[in-house]
Order: sequence, then structure tokens, then C-alpha cells
Amino acid sequence: MSSPRVSADSGSTLSTIRNLWPYMWPSDRPDLKTRVVWAFLFLVLAKLVLILVPYFFKFATDALNGKLDSGGWLGAFPAWALAPVMLVLAYNVARIGQWGFNQLRDALFARVGQHAVRQLAYKTFVHMHRLSLRFHLERRTGGLSRIIERGTKGIETIVRFTILNTLPTILEFALTAIIFWWTYGFSYVAIIAMVVWLYSWFTVRASDWRISIRKEMNQSDNDANTKAIDSLLNFETVKYFGNEEMESRRFDHSMARYEQAATKTWTSLGWLNFGQGLIFGIGMTIVMILSALEVQKGNQTLGDFVFINAMLMQLSIPLNFIGFVYREIRQGLADIEQMFGLLDIDEEITDKPGAKPLEVRDAVIRFNDVDFAYNPKRKILKGLDFEVPAGHTIAIVGPSGAGKSTISRLLFRFYDVTGGSITIDGQDIREVTQTSLRAAIGMVPQDTVLFNDTIRYNIRYGRPDATDAQVEEAAKLAQIHDFIMSLPEGYNSMVGERGLKLSGGEKQRVSIARTILKSPPILILDEATSALDTHTEQEIQAALKLVSKDRTTLVIAHRLSTVVDANQIIVLGEGRIIERGTHAQLLRKNGAYASMWNRQRAADEALRQLAENYEARGLTAEALAMGFKPES
Repeated sequence: MSSPRVSADSGSTLSTIRNLWPYMWPSDRPDLKTRVVWAFLFLVLAKLVLILVPYFFKFATDALNGKLDSGGWLGAFPAWALAPVMLVLAYNVARIGQWGFNQLRDALFARVGQHAVRQLAYKTFVHMHRLSLRFHLERRTGGLSRIIERGTKGIETIVRFTILNTLPTILEFALTAIIFWWTYGFSYVAIIAMVVWLYSWFTVRASDWRISIRKEMNQSDNDANTKAIDSLLNFETVKYFGNEEMESRRFDHSMARYEQAATKTWTSLGWLNFGQGLIFGIGMTIVMILSALEVQKGNQTLGDFVFINAMLMQLSIPLNFIGFVYREIRQGLADIEQMFGLLDIDEEITDKPGAKPLEVRDAVIRFNDVDFAYNPKRKILKGLDFEVPAGHTIAIVGPSGAGKSTISRLLFRFYDVTGGSITIDGQDIREVTQTSLRAAIGMVPQDTVLFNDTIRYNIRYGRPDATDAQVEEAAKLAQIHDFIMSLPEGYNSMVGERGLKLSGGEKQRVSIARTILKSPPILILDEATSALDTHTEQEIQAALKLVSKDRTTLVIAHRLSTVVDANQIIVLGEGRIIERGTHAQLLRKNGAYASMWNRQRAADEALRQLAENYEARGLTAEALAMGFKPES
């Protein structure tokens, strides 16, 4: 069932309730609807019993004073039921009963409220994964998680307070007004109505003022949380440069702004509470003086005076709660405003209506005169035109910024081309479903980031329904099984945050095993070994050759030595194809590729000679770090 869209432009509480109502009255959950009905029934019963409480207090007072009028509807009760002790007992039973009905109401509605929270949180989570890579590259993870966390709590606040507290409070106001008008006259109702109006007006104005302070506090909280997460994720970098103190200062600076905003929030709350208390206190004083004068005149009994006092004290609780509810709802709206804003962000990459699954036969990839720009003012790819035949390996090389990695992002359809088209077996990838497209492509990236879970979980991520035997077979093919078995926990070993407990080569082998398990017909190797040492690179290359065998493979390469066996090498320069051919053909051309090859060979040879020089002199890398040079 598709859920209705929750708009961030809902200007009022009623609009928000209307948007949230389908989550609180879900059409596919009759059990939750039943809970809502029962919760509302207990809500009404609780308020009716609450109105009886002051009456029993009044009757008990008059009975103790010897002025209880047992006429009227009280005449229907036997004399023993109107004894002071029995009336005191009835008073307390009513209080307990009212409290019990409220708890039943809350208990019944708890699942309804949590269901609404879960559904909206799930919807937001799913939406985040549907948004483009562009959105996530521009977002800060820490701030984003904070927005979702506060938004979820804000939803719960609105759902619970609007349904469980606002409606019963309105009902109690109405019953109180009727009783006062019927029993004591319009003047009492007029005074109480004026108090309620002034109280509500002051609460709204003061709460609106506090919302801007709350937003400032939220922004400071987002900033502090983002800096903390960013710093911890880059723990090693912080240590490398000894910048713990700088990171602490940055975090403390953000927390200082949060401290100031939080202090303003609590200070303003104090002024709000004082103003509310003053308004209600003045109104209560006037009403109590009127009642006292009537008692002196003999028009009211002492029980009436106590009854009016008790009714006003009872009224002060929901009245004060209305202020609290309004503040919580407004603050909840401020908290979920950004979350709803996330839901309102349109998906940049979507499946076309009626899109069909990709049908892979030969896995032939074709880039047809492709243009692309992240920013309209700066084009990255310009008229890119090439084909990757079935089962062939095509390598893309070129300097940084030439657009190599952009090609893999376009093939995965993280972005759509701005000109031309990309096809697989003749099918435009914009015409097929994203799920089927990405299921057909395997990726071994340069920087393998693993989930903070077990090695088994990370390998199985390639195919979640794979058996343990299949996971282990993939690990063997990736040449990492023996290493895993040497660990104390074996496949159940935790890899740490982003896989930091493993070396670069080990992480890369896990990534290869994951791709082997996925077994896609198309493979992308995006500079998969550029960050590894020569020995590890050679081992990983052997594993990659095994993975890419009989698969259509696109290699994004920085180190040219890794692509000498490719069926064809495409050289990019400023977004265009400037050369193409086999390794031998390109060397014979003596062009851009040959120049890059010669520079890398010269650099590798210089490093090799430097290493031999060090070894001959008995020096090590540690000696270099201390300032020793070979010629010294």
C-alpha cells in the first residue's frame, strides 16, 4: 500500500493531523482501528468521571458541614450512601477510576502511535536510498541522521498529544462551561472564558517566539554532531597529524553555540510558565472572591466554594497542558520540518512508467555519443562513443579529472546522461528498471567500505540468500578463505567501522568475494588496485582476472600495468576519447598513452632503484623518516 505524501508546507496543526491521519487510522490494519475506537471511548469516560470528582468533594464538604441538600436527584440514593465517609470514598474511587481510564487509553493507543512512527521512519529511510548520489555527496551524514532522529520523535509527539490530549481537553472545557453556566450563572463562564483566551493567546505568542530559538539550537546540535562523527570517522587522520586539540576546539565551538541556544530555550520556558501562572492566578482569584461573597450572602454553601475551587484546579491541569501541548506540537513541527523537507525532495533518478526489467543476453555495453555534466557550466564527458563487446575487457585510462569514474556512475545510473544514450544489449538503461540494471552489474571499487558486521555478512551482501557454503566458495575464489580461517572467530570476525580492522588488500578481497557471489554478467573494476602495494596488487590482479573471465568487463584504471592484457584500452582526455587500441598498438602510436606509460615506468624504476640503494646501505623506511638519504 502506498502511503500518502506528508507535506512540509502544512501551515497548521490541523493540516498536519490531516496528513498524519492515514498513519493513525491505517486502512490495512483493522486491529489498530479497533484500538483507536476503544482509546477514544476510554478518553470520554475519563473526562465524564473527572467532572464527577469535584461534585463528590462538594457533597462531602456540605455533609460534614451539615448542609447537604439531599433533595433533587440525590434523593434517589439511600441515606447511608450520602454519609460523609461514603462521599469521601466515592470521591477517591472516582479519582482512581479517572486515572485508570487514562492509563487504558494510553496503553491502547501506544501501538497506534508507534505504528505511525515506524511507517514514517521507514518511508523516510526508503526515500533516502531513492535519492540521487548527488544529494548524498552534498549532505553531511551526521546532520542527516540527527534530522531523522528528531523528526521521528517529533512525529510521535504530534500523534500522541493531538489525539490523546487536545481532544479530551476541549471536551473538559465544554463540560466545565456548561456546569458553571447552569449552576452559577454567565458571569463565572465569562471570566473563565476570558482567562482561557488570554492564557491561550499568551501561550501561542510566547511559544512562537521560542520556536525560532529551538531552530537555532537544532542547527547548532546538527553542526556539533556532524563535526563529532566526521572527526571520529577520520580517527586515523586526526592521529596522523596530531590535531586532536584542533578537533576538540572545533567541536567545543559548535557546542558553545548549542549551549547559548539551549540556555535561551530554558530561560524563555521559565518566562512562559511564569506568564501562564500569572494569568490563571488572577482569573482564579477573581472567581474565588465572587464565590466567597456569595457564601457570605448565603447564596452558596461552603461546598459550592470548595466545588468551584476544585473545578478550577482541575481546569488548570488541562489548561496548563494545552500550553505544553501547543509548545510540544510546535517544537515537534520544527523538528519534523526538515524530515518532511527530505520527503519533499524529488527523486532525480526514477523508473519510467511501465519500465521493464533489463534482459541480459550477451551483456554488450554501448556508449552512444554520451555527454554529461554535473554542473551545466562544466561538461565532463563530450561525445563519448565506444562499445564493450560480450565477454571482452575494455580499460578506460587517463589523467585525474578526465571523467573515468563518471563512466561507471552513469552505467549504474546514479546519474542520467545529459546527451546521447547508454545501452546494454540494445536496451537504453533509462528505459529499464534500476533494480534489474544494478542486479546485472558487479562493482569492485578502489575504496572498499565494509559494514561494521562480520566477514560472512559482508561477503553475503552480494547475494543475501546465499548459503554458508556458497559464501566460503566465493572467499576461496577470491583467495581470502585461508586468511579468514586463521582468525579466532573465522567468518564471524567483525571487520570494524568501515572495515578498519582489515588491511587494504584484505578488504579488497572481501569486495571481490562479494562480487563473485553476486555473479553478475557485467563487471566494473574502478581503480581496484591503485591504492595497494605492488605485491598485494599482483595477488589481487590474479583474483580479478578469475572474476572477469567470460564477463563483459569495464576497467577504470590509474596504473597502466594493470590493463596491458585488456582487449582494448580507451584513453580519455578532457572528457573525450583521444586514443584507443591494444597496449601494443598504443605504444607504437607513441602518443598520450605511451607518454603516460613511460612516466609510470620511470617512476616505478626510480622507486625500485631507491629501494635497492637503501637495502645496500642497510637503511630502512624508518631511516628515511628520520632524515637519512642514500647519498649520505
